[in-house]
Amino acid sequence: MPDSVQYVKDISIFSPRTSEAVELYSLNIYFIIASSAILILVIGLLIFISFKFRTKQNQSEPKQVYSNRLLEIFMVGVPFIMVSYFFYLTVKTMKDTEPQVVNEKPTVVITGKQWWWDAHYPGGAVTANEIHLPANEKVLLKLQAADVIHDWWLPSFGPKMDMIPGVTNYLWLNILKPGTYVGACNEFCGRQHAGMRIKVIAQTRKNYDKWLAENAKPAIISNDENIKKGELLFSKNSCGSCHSIRGTGANGNVGPDLTHIANRGTLLSGLVENNKENLTRLINNPQALKPGVNMPRFIYTKDSIAVLVDYLSSLK
Repeated sequence: MPDSVQYVKDISIFSPRTSEAVELYSLNIYFIIASSAILILVIGLLIFISFKFRTKQNQSEPKQVYSNRLLEIFMVGVPFIMVSYFFYLTVKTMKDTEPQVVNEKPTVVITGKQWWWDAHYPGGAVTANEIHLPANEKVLLKLQAADVIHDWWLPSFGPKMDMIPGVTNYLWLNILKPGTYVGACNEFCGRQHAGMRIKVIAQTRKNYDKWLAENAKPAIISNDENIKKGELLFSKNSCGSCHSIRGTGANGNVGPDLTHIANRGTLLSGLVENNKENLTRLINNPQALKPGVNMPRFIYTKDSIAVLVDYLSSLK
């Protein structure tokens, strides 16, 4: 099975899929075990004491103990040792997972926008929403936001990172296996926050390099009559003012780059499958598929929508 079609449905933090997530998973397990043990001990002692030492009829006042140095040392010392140990584990995990970016070139620059993800790679490859990364090696993500605060997070990848307008943040990842992983924006960013999903396609280095090379190329426009009509209509209706199709006159940067849109599996940040039916619905009425999306609605005839869909579906 090609690595680009394996789908990892489990997005729990307890199913780590990166080296960084494994570090955080271990820390979480330590905390869960310790806190569970403390909870059981405290509740158990409370129940035991409540029954063992409850007041009996005609019982005189019990002996009052005002100082027990050994007990006090134990009750302070044990929590101090536990907190110190977990402080050490936390600092160590932070050191192991936080990015050191001096003189490092990012693998991809990802910009969060309402409500989609823009990805630019060295060499000219550009995509949207479906982020391709190599597996089994460390990659550096450069994360930024164009409008409001967003938050990059795939639970199975471990660390999440805020994306703040005017601020550049970085995140190291080492994805352990090829496959397709999902997440979502983790900071409320407006009406379609819940529809701002993330899809990461981790590939072998060979397949990743092939994808980079193919997606750095401009669009190849077929000589098919309907496709040519769609290209003309796309240009005539100013679609290129918002969208870019490299190799044509369309060079907008407001909406997603559409140069190789036919190679993507989904539309609208993963909300619907990428097929002609959904492309037709999207062009005909964007708000019906994703209320609040910034794409305006244009009034087209049925034939006009058909040639536009044929054109976009040919962009591989």
